[in-house]
Amino acid sequence: MDVARLVELNAAYARAIDNEKFEQWPELFADPCLYKVTTAENLARGFESGIMYADSRAMLQDRVSALRKANIYERQRYRHVVGLPVVLGRENGAASVETPFLIVRIMGDGAMALFATGCYHDKVAADGAGVLKFAERIVVCDGGRFDTLVAIPL
Repeated sequence: MDVARLVELNAAYARAIDNEKFEQWPELFADPCLYKVTTAENLARGFESGIMYADSRAMLQDRVSALRKANIYERQRYRHVVGLPVVLGRENGAASVETPFLIVRIMGDGAMALFATGCYHDKVAADGAGVLKFAERIVVCDGGRFDTLVAIPL
């Protein structure tokens, strides 16, 4: 799999979230898909549950709808710094990819703080039109302490 195309996919992912274009975020996923936010400790222990979980594009769209209409949280946004993806292998037409990330949270008053660091564990495949999509994105955070509700996808 072409690393440049993986970089573009990750850039589109970060841009959708950072620019609050949340409706574009689910379109980067295959259907069905898996999206989960967890911690490195939970992953090492084999714990399946996560901080955030969706196993279809409809669940991702529901998350966006909740962000727009139902969730009440302090005004904030993110800025992602995404490292270079590394292809770990290929199986059944999908690439296993690992990509490091760092996320800064910017509050409504302008205060900034490091919010999360970690690594994306992905399965990426091309759809029928050749467009790369996330079949699976497991967001593995280095730490397990978040000082606020994780409302916005990481």
